[in-house]
Amino acid sequence: MAETVAERMEVGVRRPHSALVGWTAALVSACAFGTAGAFAKPLLASGWSPGAVVAVRLGLAAIVLLIPGLMALRGRWQLLLSQWRPLLAYGVFGGATAQVAFFNAVQYVPVGLALLMEYLAILLVVAWVAVRSRRLPSRLTLIGTVVAIAGLVVVLDPTGMVGLDLRGIAWGSLAACGLAVYFVISARPMELPPLTFVGVGLAVGTVTILIAGAVGLMPMQASFVDVVFVGLTLPWWAPLVVLALVAAATAYALGFVGVQYLGSTVASFVGLTEVLFAVAWAWLLLGELPGLLQLVGGVIMLAGVAAVQRGQTD
Repeated sequence: MAETVAERMEVGVRRPHSALVGWTAALVSACAFGTAGAFAKPLLASGWSPGAVVAVRLGLAAIVLLIPGLMALRGRWQLLLSQWRPLLAYGVFGGATAQVAFFNAVQYVPVGLALLMEYLAILLVVAWVAVRSRRLPSRLTLIGTVVAIAGLVVVLDPTGMVGLDLRGIAWGSLAACGLAVYFVISARPMELPPLTFVGVGLAVGTVTILIAGAVGLMPMQASFVDVVFVGLTLPWWAPLVVLALVAAATAYALGFVGVQYLGSTVASFVGLTEVLFAVAWAWLLLGELPGLLQLVGGVIMLAGVAAVQRGQTD
């Protein structure tokens, strides 16, 4: 069987064009994911629960991607059956668990700490790749791991957090597991077209979140009143459309492509830039100016990501 793109990336066989495609897709995906907080904030302020926002966001994205995705199958429906396991894992863990767990975590701990816990997924990815390949990461990869996490801690600035609730730590750990599965599953060799896989996966994730809401794991409340965003009064559905098309459909589709080209290890570190993009979007759209400490942390993070990329290449 011929090597897949992701397999070549994980073992260090890279081509300049492939790396460019992978980095471009992964960075644009992180940028798109980073818009979620800015566009979700006015909905949450108007009475929407996080669970309802996520369910609509993933559901609309699934509908958008399923149309071209199912057309790309060209009647090869048996592929869906043959790929049901990765589809289920992608939807349940990558599409639903990470988000459900994260929004539950922020009910008990500060958002910064919840983000920090979720992005510890990169350690799980590095460990998984080491176990699967039966060899330890290079020294440069390990150094880059430490540097990137240190930069993330600086950006999120979790200092001074007191009275931490263990329930928040537990939910944050579960979010990390879900995010790690997202990267690992996305790097697998795939017979399905990317849009088909992501569209069906997000549909599975939507159903999972609705079930989680039904059993009380996450409140499901919606408010159909106008929202205020960047000084404008908009209908409630406007930010939802942006969340679905940009922060879900575009982000997940390009994220899948990025992992396929870069492999799960490098892609998971590139995914850290979502935090930087989220800070930048909050500054541009909400006027929440990042501090000097966050900018310094961002530079440290990028240095760590570059070291990991270099370590995977050597």
